[in-house]
Amino acid sequence: MARHMKIAAAQLGPLCLTDSREAAVKRLVALMREAHGQGARFVVFPELALSTFFPRWWLEDQAEVDRRFFEAAMPSAATQPLFDEGKRLGVGFYLGYGELIAADDRIRRFNTSILVGPDGVVIGKYRKIHLPGHAEHKPGAPFQHLEKKYFEVGDLGFRVWRFMDTITGMLICNDRRWPEAFRVLALQGAEVVALGFNTPTENLHYPEPPALRVHHHLIMAQSMAFQNAIWLVETAKCGVEDGFRMFGHSLIVAPSGEIAAKSTTEQDEVICFNCDIDLAQDLKRTMFDFAAHRRPEHYRLIVERVGAEVTPAN
Repeated sequence: MARHMKIAAAQLGPLCLTDSREAAVKRLVALMREAHGQGARFVVFPELALSTFFPRWWLEDQAEVDRRFFEAAMPSAATQPLFDEGKRLGVGFYLGYGELIAADDRIRRFNTSILVGPDGVVIGKYRKIHLPGHAEHKPGAPFQHLEKKYFEVGDLGFRVWRFMDTITGMLICNDRRWPEAFRVLALQGAEVVALGFNTPTENLHYPEPPALRVHHHLIMAQSMAFQNAIWLVETAKCGVEDGFRMFGHSLIVAPSGEIAAKSTTEQDEVICFNCDIDLAQDLKRTMFDFAAHRRPEHYRLIVERVGAEVTPAN
């Protein structure tokens, strides 16, 4: 019998500087209830779902940044209601947030996501590896993209977990642009990948039409899902946030590369799809039978070289 799981992408509209954690959690709880009402058993929330996208600002007071935008415990008093509601409803979820820990005699900060079971227990954690943007101040820019200033590169690797009768992995935002991340998850048997994102409509680094940014977002999701034979759930925090717009287009993509569901607003919105987890088995047995067709002896540059170099043929 085929395995099915109804999965929801619970998109958030803007969260502004004046919004508290408690206000954010109240909205997440409402989205979870709506998703459950549509039959969802697993809900994917966005990246940094408890605050505005603060890396758009150069902020000098690190103690204030830590207090306002990072979580020293998960769950905390402010986020416990979400865990309680998930347990009450029997709904598992993915949640992105800024994580602060004390380790190695120093404070460390990560852009983090967790996988929470329907019993309210955290079963998996991922720390974002592909940090975009810059670490230096760009005073002339219309906004900053300072993930390299506020976060360390994740140190937990790309992992999968047995979760609600699936094998599920997690990624965050910019990871979706790097095929290596998806392939490492697929090589561990991933069937579902959950990914939250916050993506500015405007490209800070060079002129790019907003429609082209959305086009790239969609084709990346479709290609990564197909080439790795996975269900991919990507959830946005979006809309005009503190005067800066981020695009929505949350989506659920089938292993065939087809978009099964997509959001239509830049506000709080739930999209659901009843995912046939076994849909990819034909692909995994044939076109993407890794054991039969992969040739890692010819892929060494993938792990040996970081930047591109011209290597002329002899």
